[in-house]
This record gives sequence, structure tokens and C-alpha cells, in this order.
Amino acid sequence: MSDTAILINTAVAVLAAVLLIVRFKVNPVIALIIGSIYLGLSTGLGVTKTIETITQGFGDIMVEVGLLVAFGVLMGSILNETGAISRLVEHLLKTFGPKRLPYTMALAVSTALQTIFLDVLLVISAPLARRIAPKIGQHGTARIATAMAIAGEVGIVLMVPGVGAVALAGLLGVPFGKMMIFGFLVVVPTVLISVAIMSFFFSRGFWKAESDEQLVLGDETGTGARKLEAAGQDDKVSTGTNGTAPAAVNVQTQQQRETPLFLLFVPLLTSLVLIAGGAMSEMLGYEAGWIMLIGNPVVALLIGLIGTILVARSAVGQKGVDRGIASGFKESGQILLLTGVGGSLAATVSTAGLGDILGGFFSASTVAPLVVVWGIAALLHIAVGSVTLSGITAAGLLAPIAPTLGIDPVLIALAAGSGALFMVHVTSNTFWLLQSLFGQTVRGALKTVSVGVSVASIVALGMVMILNIFI
Repeated sequence: MSDTAILINTAVAVLAAVLLIVRFKVNPVIALIIGSIYLGLSTGLGVTKTIETITQGFGDIMVEVGLLVAFGVLMGSILNETGAISRLVEHLLKTFGPKRLPYTMALAVSTALQTIFLDVLLVISAPLARRIAPKIGQHGTARIATAMAIAGEVGIVLMVPGVGAVALAGLLGVPFGKMMIFGFLVVVPTVLISVAIMSFFFSRGFWKAESDEQLVLGDETGTGARKLEAAGQDDKVSTGTNGTAPAAVNVQTQQQRETPLFLLFVPLLTSLVLIAGGAMSEMLGYEAGWIMLIGNPVVALLIGLIGTILVARSAVGQKGVDRGIASGFKESGQILLLTGVGGSLAATVSTAGLGDILGGFFSASTVAPLVVVWGIAALLHIAVGSVTLSGITAAGLLAPIAPTLGIDPVLIALAAGSGALFMVHVTSNTFWLLQSLFGQTVRGALKTVSVGVSVASIVALGMVMILNIFI
């Protein structure tokens, strides 16, 4: 088959998947599988080879990332059950003061808290952040909402163990420890610079409180109100997440506060340190067996998960741990399936021969390859509206040519993740969560979420380009 026919059929497959997701509301997992089947059949692989390629691609990526995603989500879900997130926000406020809260909270969310499912993290932390907003100073609502939007989205695709970052690393064959170290080097300056840029814009008249803010939902019915009530995080706790009586919730809260906050996070932090240590040892050529064992991301996160369970058991009891585990399994299901079909698409693209064609294009292109990678992911995100999905799809398209670009694969992963951040808009669930939970109008959310995360996308690309100079 000619190169032109392969390119056309690949474009049709991707556009069809986008149309199914956006127009017909088909689940992304099903849409990407349909796109992969079409691509395999239209490029002459045949029925048997197409199905074998899709299933093998799914299995290969699950070998790489399946346990990592599951362990990370379970750890985050259990931490959520202990009330550690709201306590951390309170601690940051007390330690650094309200003026610095957008920066400190953004750094915490984008790095250490990436095991927490993003929607859950927003629901848990938003009520306290909302009440703190007036103390931050002028445009407090805009600044804290922007910080949370930037931190959540940047962390999920650039910082291991964020599910998007794990998927990108797995698809492009990047060691997870290396992805975490270089992701950290990109995430920290990106978050700080982007929040500072947006704060500057707000101080120069970009934010109009009368048109960009609205009364936060209280007793009214609505998505935000229901989620706040379900999280039990409003001004007064009325019921537990499972209908527990007020007295029981108060006892549980007291028990949680008796467990030191640092102790709750020790297992998670230990996992991150072990992963980073294993990666550094490998890069330095010191490959002692015991270091490679405990520094392996799967083993490190397993250690963290076991530690989190033990600590949480003393904080909320075995029933609380069981609730956290059940919630974690529920949250991780679609994440694992979506990551797996990303592997299926990557395998089909490679087998169809698109890798050789794109490799020739990239080698002949006068545009920096990393900018092209960023642009592909950005276009996919504008079309699909999901940061994780667009990053995974871009990585799936680019995985076959990664070895031919002459660029470290970790930079390709980071560039794809950066591009996937561009223009978060009304098709994103995160957009509507931030809009309702932080008392913004749609116009206000377009400024804090769409513009704010797009600024972060461009800043992150700049950080990746700087890293490209040194590695």
C-alpha cells in the first residue's frame, strides 16, 4: 500500500475515533478500539493480524504500567479515606500563609499528590481552598482556581505516578524512574512560572469579579453541591460518605487527627524516593541488586501501598481501608482500559507501517521535532477534550518512530504531555468541576482553566526544549 493511502487511513481512523467520542458520546475505550480495527483492516493487515496486533499491544502496555496504575490509584484512594488531603491543605495554609498558598498547594498537587484521582482531589480540597480564597488577597478565587487547574493537569501527564505520565512512559519505553526525575524538573518551574504569569494577568484587569465569579452553591441542588456534600467537606459535616451519623463522623475525624499528618504521607513519599533512587543508581551505573529491587517502580509502589494500608488502619480502621480499596478499584478500571487501548493503537500504527513514513517526515522537517510532537498532542486535545486521552493517543502515534528521531524518548514523552495540556475547555469534566467547585461563571472558568492550563502547556514546552540542550 502507498504511503499516501496509509496516511489517509490513519487520519480517518483518528478522526473517526474523535467523532465517536465528541459527537456520539461513545466511550473513549470503545472509540479507540474501533479506530484501531479500521486502521488495521484498511491498511491490509487482515482480520487475524489486526486482532492479534490490537490484543498484543494491549497486553504489552499492561505489562509495563498495569500494576503501577493500580497501586498508585489504590494508595491515593486510601489516603483520601483518611482525610489526609484536607489536613494537608490546612497545614500548608498554617505554615506558608494565605499569600503563598496558590504556589505551595499547586506544587503539592502536581508532585506528591498525583496518586490521588484528580476529580477526587478537587472535590476534597476545593471547599477549604474556596474558604481560604478571600484571605489570599485580590483575585483570590481566580488565583487559587488557576493554581489547582494548572497543578492537577500538569501533574497528571508529566509527573509519575500520575496516570497520564505513567502511560506516556510505558508507550514510549521510558524508564519510570527517569520519567519521574525529568518530569519533576519540568513540573516545578512550569507550575511556579505559570501561576505567576496568571497572577500578573489577573492584577492587570484580566479578572472581573462581577462577571467571572458567582455565588458558590450551598443548599442548592447541582453537581458541585452534591459533590461537596458527598465529600463531607462543607462548613459543617452533616453525614459521612456512607450515610454515617454525625457523631460517628466526629469520632472518625478525631481519630484521623490523632494520626500525625506526616506519618500518613510517609509511605507515599518513601515510594517516590525509592523510585528516584533506583533511577539515579541506574544512570550512574551503580546497579546493586537490592537497590534495583526496591527502586523498581512496581516494588516501590507496592511498599508504599502496604505502608499506607498499615498507617490508614490505625487512623480509620479496617472498614475505612476497605472502603478506600473498593473506591480505588472502581477508579482504576477505566484508566487501565484507556491506557491499554493506547497500547493497541500504538501497535497497530507500527504494524501498518506509519512509523517509517513519519520517521521520514520528521527527519526532513525543518521544524524542531519536539515542537511537532507538542503540536500533534495539542491538536488532539482540542478535538477530544481529554488531557490523558490526547497524550496517550499522541504517544501511540509517535511510539514507532521514537527511536529514529535522535531524541531521548523521555523528551518526546514530556513534549507530548505538554501538548496535551493545551486548551482545556468545555468538553473536559475537570473544566466543569473547577467551574462549580470554585464559584466561577463559565467565562471565569475559561480564563482560569482554559487560558491558565494553556499557558502552562507553552511554559512546559519551553522547559522541555531547555532540557533538550543538556541531554
